[in-house]
Amino acid sequence: MSGPKFTEVMKKDYTILIPDMTTIHFKFLAHIFRSYGYNVEILYNQGQEVVDEGLKYVHNDTCYPALLCIGQMMDALHSGKYDVHKTALLLSQTGGGCRASNYVCLLRKALDKAGFDFVPVLSLNFAGLDENAVPFTIPMVIKAMMAVIYGDTLMLLRNQVIPYEIEKGAADRLTEEWTARLLSNFRSTQLLSRRTLRKNLNAIAADFAKIPVRDEQRVKVGVVGEIYVKYAALGNNNLEQFLYEQGCETMVPGLYDFIMYTMQNSLEDDALYGSSKWKHFLHVQIVKFLNGIRNEMRKAAMDHGFTAPSEFSHLLDLAASVIGRGCKMGEGWLLSGEMMELAELGYANIITVQPFGCLPNHIVAKGMARTVKEKCPQANIVAIDYDPGATRVNQENRIKLMLSIARENLKQQEQEPALV
Repeated sequence: MSGPKFTEVMKKDYTILIPDMTTIHFKFLAHIFRSYGYNVEILYNQGQEVVDEGLKYVHNDTCYPALLCIGQMMDALHSGKYDVHKTALLLSQTGGGCRASNYVCLLRKALDKAGFDFVPVLSLNFAGLDENAVPFTIPMVIKAMMAVIYGDTLMLLRNQVIPYEIEKGAADRLTEEWTARLLSNFRSTQLLSRRTLRKNLNAIAADFAKIPVRDEQRVKVGVVGEIYVKYAALGNNNLEQFLYEQGCETMVPGLYDFIMYTMQNSLEDDALYGSSKWKHFLHVQIVKFLNGIRNEMRKAAMDHGFTAPSEFSHLLDLAASVIGRGCKMGEGWLLSGEMMELAELGYANIITVQPFGCLPNHIVAKGMARTVKEKCPQANIVAIDYDPGATRVNQENRIKLMLSIARENLKQQEQEPALV
């Protein structure tokens, strides 16, 4: 389904609306778009009205993230806040077997139904899925990679400090301060250098390490799942906030790992289906480059006493011990590997979140839970489905049941030294 084109002339006076997914990261990504002349705005509208708006235009059996993203956009267009004749919309298309490849078509269908067929829709994809895709340059892509690694670092450190901070709000304030500081420098090409990245990541970790914290044990919970529901508060009913209120420390694997996963899959395709030597060489170099950036984040976190993600090669080995790396629909082998990684890192209480009916993620999450438990006996896993008909109370009660087991396990671990 085609629609009106977004032209170069429109950049001057059109507002481009983008649904929020992970707030820290999207602030950086929005800033990058603005630096290239796009007037973008992240949507933060939430509540039942967004779900209801989505249900008007997206069948309730369709992917829940599509329903929410389109619901946010249609709610914004109906709000009266924007000049709909000077507004465009931006959605990502992942490609592959995921239903996210169809989000743009679903959005255009919704716009036609609502009488907004004149609103342009831009696609964010690298697979040539849509002729109205955002044009990317290499510097723009590198900036985006840096934005994601900074976002992952702030998310990782904040999550490890906030449950223990003595002064409430200290971690959030520092996150906001560093976000503003990095945004003010993002136009500089110097920010793209490894040396500057290393310097900034070390400074960020050092600042978080200075926040006074309580010395106490808390239940550690890892969250894995479908990419949108895992990160978006709208998609998971503010899961991270709920876990904080339950006295937990939360670990959410970074968005950068999903990028690494997609690029690693290019190497898997080369091995499974063959490839030209030049194309394979290019894939190898991209993976090496991305891994080098990721290792800067790991080292900065560990050097300042924080728990860091495993080496990506180790994550690959963990995944390969339970599932074939040819399993790459949705979050594929990455999700199974992340569950095992979290258990190794001490976050053995794992919540897997996915939209109801997301076949790939049900297979690699619920379907792999038993195998992961056999490999990691300490794993305490609960799977939570999210859809328009699921009640928040039922979801939270199931999580509370998992947490009750986690607290018993923690109590036993604390008593073990006294019994020796």
